[in-house]
Amino acid sequence: MMKLLEKFYPDERRNSVYEIDFDSLYRKGIRGLIFDIDNTLVPHGASATEGIERLFNELKRMGFKTCLLSNNKLERVKRFNENIRSLYIYKAGKPGKANYIKAVRMMGTNKDNTLFIGDQLFTDIWGAKKAGLKNILLNPIDKHEEIQIVLKRFLEKIVLKAYERDRKVSD
Repeated sequence: MMKLLEKFYPDERRNSVYEIDFDSLYRKGIRGLIFDIDNTLVPHGASATEGIERLFNELKRMGFKTCLLSNNKLERVKRFNENIRSLYIYKAGKPGKANYIKAVRMMGTNKDNTLFIGDQLFTDIWGAKKAGLKNILLNPIDKHEEIQIVLKRFLEKIVLKAYERDRKVSD
């Protein structure tokens, strides 16, 4: 049973995007960052905040390439990206791996120097793992979510309990 769950385990976990040490990632050779939007960077449906705009400006200044990878429609992603000015893919079909790989190509990076950041295990993280990308799972920003996501969160708790238990055993 545990082996089955491991395909959903994130490489790392953080509470929020602001807890990620991007300087360290850059020093380790990461050059491409792929981000989910809703509940990863902002609450579901929200526009980019000033803090997120500053973060993306800083990431570009540091030398990172960025790409937004969202299952949302074009209008949503374009509105979010207005002041971010990142590459993006909408209607991404996550957890399918094709658009993760497309994002890597668009940024001109490769699987070894690209990292995915998202908030859902069964779409974001599983897709990144299938595409061979390093990944970080963030805690969702907003606890009020659509019913299908609430149901997935219940299953995620089971996987994350196993993940935490396995991490303690290996430490």
